[in-house]
Amino acid sequence: MAGEDLSPRNVLRDVLLNAQPDIEVVGEDVNGEDGVRRVAELRPDVVLMDVRMPVMDGLEATRRLLADAGEEAPKVLMLTTFDLDDYVYAALRAGASGFLLKDASATELADAMRVVAAGDALLSPSVTRRLIAEFSRLGGPRAPSRKRLDELTERETEVLALVARGLSNGEIAGRLVVAEQTVKTHFGRILMKLGLRDRPQAIVHAFEVGLVRPGD
Repeated sequence: MAGEDLSPRNVLRDVLLNAQPDIEVVGEDVNGEDGVRRVAELRPDVVLMDVRMPVMDGLEATRRLLADAGEEAPKVLMLTTFDLDDYVYAALRAGASGFLLKDASATELADAMRVVAAGDALLSPSVTRRLIAEFSRLGGPRAPSRKRLDELTERETEVLALVARGLSNGEIAGRLVVAEQTVKTHFGRILMKLGLRDRPQAIVHAFEVGLVRPGD
């Protein structure tokens, strides 16, 4: 665990996390710079990253952790004081796999870690709305073209658009009248073809190339 303060509350939370049979807390640091160094040494599967830290904030630390890391990169779960933090959009672009409020219980935190460790994204509806609002504020697509989308099949493009609107795999399956596993297969191919890491990056990409727009 990197980038968290060592308050009594957090120490207690670490004890509770360590009590989980499938979770081990292997490290903890009080600033982003030390956290990046420790992650390189310890190679954890999931990093809990505080958005606001001294020396190096969570956004820059996330960028450094995930830059050119490929399949070796850990999943980053951002901890924030409130779910409308100004860093949401930038952190998702940097590759964070999700957000969780800092006052989440140990059980909620453990469940969130399992979600991102499994390769899924943790995006609450409020965070998704924040992301859409940010694109609306920025005004339209930010990427030069939609050329990369040509590599997708018609059904894959449809799935990506629904993902970007915040629908879960189960909801997409219901909308398209297919099995949920079929949606997962389509989404896996989307990530591979577009060179994306996970659901947050797919959502960002869909908005940036104009596949979906705020208000759609």
